[in-house]
Amino acid sequence: MGYLFLICLFFFHQAIAQYPSLRTPESIGLSSNKLKFIDSVVIKNLNEGNMPGAVVVIGGKNGIVFHKAYGYSWLVPEKKPMTTETIFDLASLTKPIATATSIMILLERGQLSLEDEVRKYIPEFKPYIDENGKEYHAKIYHLLTHTSGLPDYTNADSIKAKFGFPAPEGTVQTICNLPRFAPPGKEFKYSCLGFITLAEIVKRITGKNIAEFSRENIFKPLGMNKTTYNPDEELKKLCAPTEFRNGKMTCGEVHDPLAYIQGGISGNAGLFSTGNDLAIYAQMILNKGEYNGKRILGTKTVELMTSIFPKVEFAGRGLGWDINSSYMQQRGDIFEIGSIGHTGFTGTSIHISLKENIFIIILTNRVHPDGKGNVTSLRRAIANIVAGAIIKE
Repeated sequence: MGYLFLICLFFFHQAIAQYPSLRTPESIGLSSNKLKFIDSVVIKNLNEGNMPGAVVVIGGKNGIVFHKAYGYSWLVPEKKPMTTETIFDLASLTKPIATATSIMILLERGQLSLEDEVRKYIPEFKPYIDENGKEYHAKIYHLLTHTSGLPDYTNADSIKAKFGFPAPEGTVQTICNLPRFAPPGKEFKYSCLGFITLAEIVKRITGKNIAEFSRENIFKPLGMNKTTYNPDEELKKLCAPTEFRNGKMTCGEVHDPLAYIQGGISGNAGLFSTGNDLAIYAQMILNKGEYNGKRILGTKTVELMTSIFPKVEFAGRGLGWDINSSYMQQRGDIFEIGSIGHTGFTGTSIHISLKENIFIIILTNRVHPDGKGNVTSLRRAIANIVAGAIIKE
């Protein structure tokens, strides 16, 4: 009996060890007193109806220093309190965390090059054609930096009507044939379609969809055990809901229409996760590709991924990450240009200061219950509070 207890205790500690340890803010050069302003800012936004609840996580290379839940995860049909273990629909955080990271893993393995034209892997992917009939073919780095010439989005209902449901192949086919608005590398337009295309490249190279590949090569090795596409019934019990779909409140089912018609698995959206799991990912980035003895990416790869890509410097984007585009509002007013981040339509965001070795994760379901919430000012305010709390010499 005692032996069995020791075995259980061992595995319990192994499970706990996967999560970032809780430290004092001062251990990473932050003022505890100044971080207290986060409470009032979040409560103000709750009172204004900008979101039903929130989870805020702040940390550094070696642990978490702030982790709080506020408000409610559910408002309709009944109120349920938000917890630090709540699982959120990450929406477009899927782009850097699952899709871009998977592409960089394949890059390191020699299975693709950023300079490869998309048509090498997806022959039916159409080029931009100018008035003289000259063709311009997008490359993989164009997709990662939103400079491919693809539109931002396309109508999910029309794909469903044409191809049925679910329609992962029909979605890719539609994207391949859409008119391009500019030659690759000439204009920046934030595009979900480019990341759906990247996920298709992962699938055609490896034979595994983005959910399978990212689980096996990113989330499972890192111990991100509550990060997944299409949460199972047990995990759904922990999920924050979004909006009504077909008369039913959506919970544990992807909010994004294009991801939804692909069966919940997409390169642009579909990932679900918690504050704890995202803190693991953020620490992996701050530790140049490694967390808890598990290396996901090489040091140089992380540096490349998190720097403005020089061939399309005007876009202000890294490879999957926002650095200095017009979308980079979650940096706030004080943090340096050069920090990285991303937001999600459902109300999620991540910001990582590579210079200060600090990350900020803000998870809300601001679209619940009616899609009218807005957390732009909340993101800015929390970033400014954290930046203002830096007390390093």
